[in-house]
Order: sequence, then C-alpha cells, then structure tokens
Amino acid sequence: MIRAIDIIRKKRDGEKLGKKEIEFIVKGALSGEIPDYQLSALLMAIYFRGMDLNETTALTEAMIKSGETLEWSFLKKPTVDKHSTGGVGDKVSIALAPLVASTNLVYVPMISGRALGHTGGTLDKLESIRGYRTNLSIEEFKEVVKNVGCSIIGQTDKLVPADRKLYALRDATSTIESIPLIASSILSKKLAEGVDAIVLDVKVGSGAFMPKLKEAKELAMLMVEIGKKMDKKIIALITNMEQPLGKAVGNALEVREAIDILKGNGPSDATELTLRLGSYMLYAVEVVKSPEEGYKKLKNNLYNGDGLRRLRRMIEAHGGDWNYILSDDFIRTKYVYHITASTNGYISQLETYKIGIASQILGAGRSKMDDVIDHKVGIIVNKKIGDKVDEGDIIFEVRANDENRLNQAVEILENSYKIVKRKVQQLPLIYEIIE
Repeated sequence: MIRAIDIIRKKRDGEKLGKKEIEFIVKGALSGEIPDYQLSALLMAIYFRGMDLNETTALTEAMIKSGETLEWSFLKKPTVDKHSTGGVGDKVSIALAPLVASTNLVYVPMISGRALGHTGGTLDKLESIRGYRTNLSIEEFKEVVKNVGCSIIGQTDKLVPADRKLYALRDATSTIESIPLIASSILSKKLAEGVDAIVLDVKVGSGAFMPKLKEAKELAMLMVEIGKKMDKKIIALITNMEQPLGKAVGNALEVREAIDILKGNGPSDATELTLRLGSYMLYAVEVVKSPEEGYKKLKNNLYNGDGLRRLRRMIEAHGGDWNYILSDDFIRTKYVYHITASTNGYISQLETYKIGIASQILGAGRSKMDDVIDHKVGIIVNKKIGDKVDEGDIIFEVRANDENRLNQAVEILENSYKIVKRKVQQLPLIYEIIE
C-alpha cells in the first residue's frame, strides 16, 4: 500500500521515488485525496533533495496524463512550438509564431502564459488588442491552426490540471526555483500540446528566473534529456536576460515592437533572437537541412512582409482589431516621463529585474494572479549595455496612467542603471545551444 507520508519521508531522506509513487502523488493532488500540507511538505523535500532524470521524466508523464492531450494527425505537415522560461521585454512569440508559419513548411500551435512577478506574459500582450480572444475552445484552436498556420491561446482547464494545482502550491511555499519541478511543469504543458518538436528559450541573467549560467544550463540539459526519454525532439537555446529584450517593456508597447520586428525594422537583438529560435524550430522537425537554411528562409519572409501578413491573419482569426493596433490610442497614456543621463559615458549595467518590477508597479504586470493589467503602460528602454550616452540623453521613457505608480516606478528605474567612462563590451545574445 502506497501512502503519502512514506513518500514524503523517502524523499526527505534523499531516496529516489518510483514511477508508481509519483503517479500516486499526482493523482492524489488532483483528486484532493492528498491534502495540501502533505503536498507542500513533499515539494519542499524535492526542493532540497532534488530528483534525477528518471524521477523528473515520470513526474512529467504523470502530469501530462492528468488531463487531455492534443492530437494533430489531421494536419499534413509537422507541428512545432517554442517556450520561453520568462523575461523582461520578451515579445518574441508574437512575431515568431506567424513568421515560422509563413514558410508554409510547419504549423505552430502555441499555448502561452500570463505575467506574474517581474516577467511579462504573452497572453496579456495579445489581450491588449481589442477583441483578441485567448480563450478559444480546443476545436476553435485547431481550426485557426489549420487555416492560418499558427495560433496563440491560453492553457485550457483540461490540459495538465495537475500542474496548476502543484504550481499554486510551489508559488505559496517558495519552491518555484526547483530545477526538476520547473522542467516537469514546462514540459508537461508543452508535450500535452502534442507537437512534434519544441524549441526552448532558457533565459539567464538578472531578469530571468535563472540568474546563473550554471543553473540555466542544468535546466536546459535536463529538459533536452527528458525529451529524448519521451521520444520528442527538444532543442534548448540559453539566451541573455541581463538586459531587457528589445526596447519595449509592457503589453501594447511590445505588440507594436513585434510588428516592427516583422516589418524588418525592430530592435536588432529581438529580431535576431526571433530568427535564431525560428531557424531551430524548422530544423527540429527536419523541414530544413540546417538552422542556417531555416534562418535564410525566415529572414526572407521578414523583409517581404509574409510574416507580418500572417500575424494579421492570426489576430483577425482570434477576433482582434488590426486597425486598433496601428492607432495612436493603442499606446496612449496619461503621463509620459523621461529619465535622462546625468553624465557622459557608456551604459555598463541595466538591472533587468528592477526594470521588470517598475513595469509591474506601473500596472503592466501582476504580483498576484487576480491583479488587473493596464495594457497601455510600460517602459521604453532607449539605451542598452555598451551604448554611448551624453548628458541629457533619454535612457528610459516611462508611460503611466497613475501618478503615484509613475513616481514609484521612476524611483526604481533611476537606480537600475550605471554609466561608466570607459566603453564596455556588449553582451552575447545566445550563450549556448543544447540538443
């Protein structure tokens, strides 16, 4: 007879859990038969004692089986998705899904998340578009993917319900940062989508959940290995989050910047990362012989407008108002405040976590799940690490609708950057690729 208390004791003492024990825990979490206090104790034991590859794979499989899984055999081409571990200014998915789909080589069904803490959420960004529905039924989701080639929706109640239960407890018990728990949470949701391959954008730096390269690499390698054990192609790119990605931080502001990327005039870092992730998405499902071949195809569709036209088709298929995105009202706020350089020199540091917190305080993010988002507010980061600045240059443009929130955000932002006299080296965009 399997008992929760014995499983907790076993993990507390550093022993490995068997597949049946892990399945027992996941089923008990979902049914309510195992109380929250025992689940919390087990999560804390896992946080301190860890899980090996077999345990983490078993946990991932058990969570996938806790709900429905999607199936795409009715499509005649491969399906592929991308997942980011979360960052500041990361609007890549909004440009990436339609750009990759515009090659007509693959389908891109994407299930995304919301903002929590200092990081942004793709769903909140899309919901800044008047009329855009992120809560499509699975049938509607499949229809949009079939007709448009891509679709971005939120997680449904029927996909991986066990993860929602365990994630809420992890959040409440400060066990979010456990690498096995992160890996199983991410992969259970992505593999339940039923796609043929996944490309992971594992962020590292001051604006990421993984601030150290060693931890980010450990997470990336674990997820790639789980993919191998489950016969799924997973490729992980470890990318820089020591500064915001692109210039825009916020919701409507980031949608605008995603459009700029697809027009070929977006910020160089966000554009390059979109192309690189997309090239590995095409390579992962073997519709191109190399990432370099995929890169060329995507770059061509960036400049011929095919990616942008596909984005418009996706937005309109979800009920979104394309003309509203292009209007002045889409990003209009009551206050616009400039933070300027007090001296000449070079930007040597941007504390991305602080910039994310400032954006959250303005109303662009959440500190708890039921907080209401202000889609128009945000920050434009005009100077990046390595850039030359002269006294009076605008470093941050802060857009706000509430004076108190504006003042709090400005105070944080004024202490989030450093200017030095000597030129500093710009940071790499991609540290490593693991497959």
